[in-house]
Amino acid sequence: MFYYVLKYVLLGPLLRVVFRPRIEGLDHVPGSGAAIVAGNHLSFSDHFLMPAVLRRRITFLAKAEYFTGPGLKGRLTAFFFRSAGQIPVDRSGKEAGQAAIREGLGVLGRGELLGIYPEGTRSHDGRLYKGKVGVAVMALRAGVPVVPCAMIGTFEAQPPGRKIPKLHPVVIRFGEPLDFSRYAGMEGEKAVLRAVTDEIVYAILSLSGQEYVDRYAADVKAEEAEEAEKAAQGRRFPRLPHR
Repeated sequence: MFYYVLKYVLLGPLLRVVFRPRIEGLDHVPGSGAAIVAGNHLSFSDHFLMPAVLRRRITFLAKAEYFTGPGLKGRLTAFFFRSAGQIPVDRSGKEAGQAAIREGLGVLGRGELLGIYPEGTRSHDGRLYKGKVGVAVMALRAGVPVVPCAMIGTFEAQPPGRKIPKLHPVVIRFGEPLDFSRYAGMEGEKAVLRAVTDEIVYAILSLSGQEYVDRYAADVKAEEAEEAEKAAQGRRFPRLPHR
């Protein structure tokens, strides 16, 4: 109930007024039955804009940090995401990934729409990064189509670190469903999972027009954070010249 109150009364109308999103290819999303909607992830607002424009309810696998924050703000955030039907995902290791897959398969098993970001995290620079194979595992095990989706303009409207979005044109573009039935029963093959994942990410890339980086976003973020920390230490403790 709270999901539909958010979508049609509280949040949905506000998002449409603020962002005025242009929707393309909405008919590519199946009107019934299980399917995965796989999109790029550029902004915190992506979590709300896509559900606001879809005719059907969609459940996202959301990072567990949204559900475990401290204090009143943390509790309110957790309540908001849980009430909106989102599922917390621990991204800390292999077992956590398996738990996320089980949760996602549960959603698909009920004949619902599952939203997922193959990159596994938000892009910190607007580029599209290499996809993780969890989306392929779920698509093959459940035998469902994957609808690629491109969020365009949300990075400029609300980049990482910006709390209040600014006015900027936004386009939400859905592509034709991808059918992977030719790989049925092959979800245990690493090469197949990589091929399926790359096909999904390429479809998103074709819709979004982003620059592609053939590396995991989390790895690049970690490297850049380490370099920034080293640079900061260098400024705090500059080397003295040798005499």
